[in-house]
Amino acid sequence: MAHLLISTAVCSALAIGCGQRRPGGPAGGNVFFTARDHQTRYAGPGRAVPEPADVQEVRIGYFGLDDANDPDSGDLWRAARMAVEQANAEGGYRGKPFRLVPRWSKGQWGTGAAEVVRLAYRDRVWAIIGGPDGASTHLAEQVAAKARLTLLSPASTDKTVNLVNVPWMFSLVPADHLLAPALAAEISARVGRRPIVLVSAADHDARLLSDELGKALRAFRLVPRRHFVWRPDATRADALAAQIVAAAPTAVVLLAGPADSAKLVVAVRRARFAGLIFGGPPMGRRRFAKEAGAAAEGVVFPLLYRRPKAKGGFAQRFRNRWRVEADYAAAHTYDAVALLVAAVRKAGLNRARIADAVRALSPWTGVTGVVRWDPSGANTRPVRLAAIRNGRPEPLAAEHPAKRPSGQPDGRARAAISRVASPPRPGRGPR
Repeated sequence: MAHLLISTAVCSALAIGCGQRRPGGPAGGNVFFTARDHQTRYAGPGRAVPEPADVQEVRIGYFGLDDANDPDSGDLWRAARMAVEQANAEGGYRGKPFRLVPRWSKGQWGTGAAEVVRLAYRDRVWAIIGGPDGASTHLAEQVAAKARLTLLSPASTDKTVNLVNVPWMFSLVPADHLLAPALAAEISARVGRRPIVLVSAADHDARLLSDELGKALRAFRLVPRRHFVWRPDATRADALAAQIVAAAPTAVVLLAGPADSAKLVVAVRRARFAGLIFGGPPMGRRRFAKEAGAAAEGVVFPLLYRRPKAKGGFAQRFRNRWRVEADYAAAHTYDAVALLVAAVRKAGLNRARIADAVRALSPWTGVTGVVRWDPSGANTRPVRLAAIRNGRPEPLAAEHPAKRPSGQPDGRARAAISRVASPPRPGRGPR
C-alpha cells in the first residue's frame, strides 16, 4: 500500500508539472513540456576539480563485447580499437596513451549494471562508449547519470534514451523519430494505397521502431493489413513467411536485428513473395548482407553510413586490416571514440568539463558525416534511404517520390526468388 501511495503521488506530481499552461498557449488548453526541445544542464560541482597528477593513461570505458570475431558486436570493438590506436599515434593526451577498458555481461539488468558501475567507480574511466543497442544504453545511462559521466551511444536508435534529459547522454546514430518518417514516405510513394504487412521482432529496439513507424504511416493514411510480432524462439521463419504471403501484401516491412532480418528475408523470398521489402537500419549491418545473400537484393532501408569512394580513410583502413567492409555501427563507434578523444583534449581530465566539450564540439564532422546535437543530445543528421543492388547498399536517387518505382514485382525480386526459392512440392504450397 505504501508503494502504491508513493507511486500515485509521483504520477500526480508529474501530471501537474507536465500539464502546466504556458503564456501564449492555446486558449483553454494545456501546453505540455517538450523534452526534445529542452536542454538539461549540469549545474553541480566538479568543473573546478584540478586534473590529477598521477594519471599514466587515459581510460575510456567500453560497454560492449570485446570480441573481434563476434558476428554482431565484433566490428564495433574493432572500430573502437582503431580509433584509440589512431589517437595514440597522434600523441595521445599530452603524451599519455588512451586505453579502452571493456566490460560486458549478457545478464544486462543484473550483472550488466554491475559492470557499468565498475567502469565508473573502480576502473575510474573518464567517459563510456556504449552500449550496442537501446536496452543496454538505457542501463548504462542510469549509472552515468549517478556517476556524472559522459556516455556516448554509437549504435542505438532508441529515441527515449535522450528524452529523459540526462545531460551526460549523447547518441550518434539518428534515432527512430528521424528514421520512421523517411521510411514511411518511401513506402507511401512506392505502394500508394495497396496493402502492406508489418513484421516486428519482440525485442526492445524493433518494438520501439515499430511504434514510431506506425505513427509515421498513419500520417500517410496507411495502416498495415496485418502486423505480426515475431518471436524467433517460438515461430520458425518459414512458418511466418507462409502467413505473410497468405495476407497477399504488395509490400512487407521487416523490423528485426541483422540475423533475424536475414532469416525473414530469405524465408519470404523462398515463399515466392515478389513484392517490395522494406526494413530497419539493421539491414545496413554487414551480418545482414552476408546471411541474406541474394535474397537481400532490392530491399530498402535507412542508410546510416555511406562508404566513401576516396581512398586512404577509415573505410579503407578497416577493410585492409579486417578484410571486411565497415558498416554503420562500426563507423559510428569509430566516430564516438574520436569525438570523445577530441573532447578530452579540449577539456582536460575532468568529467564535467568533458561533457561540456562533447556538446560544444557540435557540429563535428566524422567519418559518418556531421554530428549536430539537438538540445537533448541526439544527433539531428537527416536520414537517407538505400537499396541493396548487386550485393551492396546504394543510396536511392534524390528524386521526387512520385517518380519512384511502383510496388509491382521487378526483375531483381524475381531473380532473388529464383536463387533462393526451393521448387514447390507437388500438391503443396511454397515451403
